[in-house]
Amino acid sequence: MALTKRQKEVLDAIASFVEEHGYSPSFEELASNLGLASLATVHKHILALESKHYLKRGYNQSRSIEVTSKYFEDQKRYESASRATSEVPLLGRIAAGSPVESFATRDSLDFADYAGDPNTFALEVRGESMIEDHICDGDYVLVQKTDRVRDGEIVVALVANAEATLKRLYDEGDDIRLQPANSAMTPIRVPKRDVEIQGRVLAVLRKFR
Repeated sequence: MALTKRQKEVLDAIASFVEEHGYSPSFEELASNLGLASLATVHKHILALESKHYLKRGYNQSRSIEVTSKYFEDQKRYESASRATSEVPLLGRIAAGSPVESFATRDSLDFADYAGDPNTFALEVRGESMIEDHICDGDYVLVQKTDRVRDGEIVVALVANAEATLKRLYDEGDDIRLQPANSAMTPIRVPKRDVEIQGRVLAVLRKFR
């Protein structure tokens, strides 16, 4: 049976109190912690949580409320589900200057808005070739894995099967132009056969501290 929002608050308050003090709270302490004026309301919530097998009580005993294993199992499932739906792999660093050899890492970033998509990954930017598109050194880009992109899109391109770079892509027939967003830099032109498109940029994340 599902918990109401208030029942979850009562249950969390009991579990937190026990963790902090090593014993269960009294009804008065619960009422105070939750901002409830009536002990009868606390009692009602306790009975409901007992009926749903989240609490056990020793009758005619003070401070006898016990949180059952069901609560902790639910918490673990919730935390696992949250991690699974809000994190994407941080696969490595990507050059935004001259191409550099790409490498893998095992970190992850939390992007709840893009959760659950196995074709989404993150890269850390190194270099300043995309600064006029407001993508700076140290930023993270969120990338959709795809090899089909439109002219002018910001892409992750693997050059000569060894060097990865972040640029705007333009198809020029036999060649691909990888255009920096920095007027002080020149574009990279390579034969189409030597370029593998690994994805398009969806979003940019910047940490200020």
